[in-house]
Amino acid sequence: MVDAPRLSYLICSTPRSGSTLLCEALALTGVAGVPEEYYQHRRKTGLPRRPLEYFEDAGTAEIFEILGSYTRVDDEPGLFDPRRFESYCAYVDWTIERATTPNGVFGAKVMWGYFNGFVDSLRDVHNAAVLPTRSVLERTFPNLTGWVFVIRRDKVRQAVSLWKAIQNWTWRRDESDGALVAHDLRYSFDALDLVRQLQDHEREWAAFFRENGLLPHWVVYEDLADRYAETTRDTLRYLGIDPPDDIGDAGRRMTRQADALSEGWVERYQRDAAKPTTRTVNAASDLA
Repeated sequence: MVDAPRLSYLICSTPRSGSTLLCEALALTGVAGVPEEYYQHRRKTGLPRRPLEYFEDAGTAEIFEILGSYTRVDDEPGLFDPRRFESYCAYVDWTIERATTPNGVFGAKVMWGYFNGFVDSLRDVHNAAVLPTRSVLERTFPNLTGWVFVIRRDKVRQAVSLWKAIQNWTWRRDESDGALVAHDLRYSFDALDLVRQLQDHEREWAAFFRENGLLPHWVVYEDLADRYAETTRDTLRYLGIDPPDDIGDAGRRMTRQADALSEGWVERYQRDAAKPTTRTVNAASDLA
């Protein structure tokens, strides 16, 4: 067993919400743990979601055609590799040790898309199938008193960013030599229904907090991007950690990833969404 942290906190988020930027900002302070997405794996596979698994309930022929059957996820095992850890309990202990800074602060990020499966895995660790979710987490992460909720106001831009990332996890084979190469990114109105998924996951987080009597600290991506140091300091103060004097851009690697392609897709999606027949026509073509 590893030494128990004196303070644990979880960053609760949805994909492409700015949570990685916040994790980097907090880690760079050297006093707020090393929050990363350690628990990004589906319970049934032990792997992150494959690209097509983002569309299990709403996949269309166009999405399947764009993504294809191959994904790098299959070839790049996540941190939780059963070949490295004798049990899930051993893995969790490893993450706590890795994510705790010398001052005894532990931090990690969790996504709603993995949350319920993650909690079920923890129930197995504790041999407590009916233990309430909050109790499971508090039993796993000592002194869990910090809850940070990261959201992004602009859900369309968030969905565009996620759709681009999903495509970048897929490759195609070159016809000449069979080599795997990245394909051109393609717009898809159907795929950008990810907007609804992101909204649903955000509502699920809000319901979890409400049902468990938790008042999380909110971090809004747009505010973090514009007021990086100030937002980082506010988060540290919420956690009860004295902010260092030198919070700034030193060591920062994350940058804005939006580009002309992203902005073009945002505008195109907004035009398409305003057309009352767009979704009906697409659904009819899938049934043809």
